[in-house]
Amino acid sequence: MSDSEGVSSPVTLRMSQGGPAMEGNFWEQVGGRPTFERLVREFYRGVASDPPLLAIYPEEDLEPAIQRLTGFLEQYWGGPTTYSDTHGHPRLRMRHAPFKVNPAQRDRWLTHMRAAVDSSSCRPSRTRPCGHTWSARRTRW
Repeated sequence: MSDSEGVSSPVTLRMSQGGPAMEGNFWEQVGGRPTFERLVREFYRGVASDPPLLAIYPEEDLEPAIQRLTGFLEQYWGGPTTYSDTHGHPRLRMRHAPFKVNPAQRDRWLTHMRAAVDSSSCRPSRTRPCGHTWSARRTRW
């Protein structure tokens, strides 16, 4: 949303239509960086055990990828801007263009991310935004 001068205005998050407004942002509500670190590490445990998916990762050590994804997700969901401060604008399409991902690999990526979200410490009512985003991404690739 933006006002007439192009300045972003805040969006009120609610747990249900007409329900009470959430205090803070999603990042704060689910526990901040520790929650996102657990989520991403669980996701990469799945990636590491999945040879067809692991094949698209150029780095032998997944730790740099873990740190990048953790930073990106926490920034996306309202946390600090460390990712952009370190790496610049996310430019996801540009950064991922060199990687050829087939539909099976895409589905495997989504399976591991969904499993990580499902196993996270987020309350189920708060995981819907994450799970919905991963599912929506599937149709855009």
